Amino acid sequence: MTDFSGTGVALVTPMNDVGAVDWIGLERLIHHVTDHVNYLVVLGTTGESPTIYPEERDGIVNFVIEKNKGRLPIVVGFSGNFTDNLVRKIASLKNPGIDGILISSPHYNKPSQEGIVAHYQAVADVSDYPIILYNVPHRTSSNMSADTTLALARHPMIVAMKE
Repeated sequence: MTDFSGTGVALVTPMNDVGAVDWIGLERLIHHVTDHVNYLVVLGTTGESPTIYPEERDGIVNFVIEKNKGRLPIVVGFSGNFTDNLVRKIASLKNPGIDGILISSPHYNKPSQEGIVAHYQAVADVSDYPIILYNVPHRTSSNMSADTTLALARHPMIVAMKE
C-alpha cells in the first residue's frame, strides 16, 4: 500500500477561454510541482471536480497519470452527498494508475457523526484503493470529531486524513 506521508499538492484544473480543460497548462503544472511534493491530488475540491463532466474527469485523471510517468503516487478526489451513488462509483473504479482516493464528508446534508462514519465505511467497504479522509467543514457544513476520526481509522482501507 502506498505511503501518503509528506506533502500532497492539490492540482487545479486549468481551463481555457471557452471553459475547456487547458491541457498544456495542466501539463506545465504537473512538471512544475513534481520535484517539490510527495504525491499528486487530482480533482479534489481545488480541481473543480463538482463542475466537470464525467468524460472530462476520466480524461483529466488519465492525462495526469500519463504525464506523471510513475514519478509520484496519484490520489484522485471522489466526493458526493449521495452515498449510494458514490459507493457505486468507487466499486466500479478500475484504474491501475490511481494509488489512492480522497473522499470528503457529504456536503449539504450536514450529517451527524454517525452519518459521517456510515458514509465513509460504506465507501471503504467497496474500495480497492486506500482512502484519505477529507475533513473540510467550510465546504461540507460538518466537522469530523476526534472520536469519528478514530472510529474510521480502524477500517483497513482508511489510511490517512487531510484536514
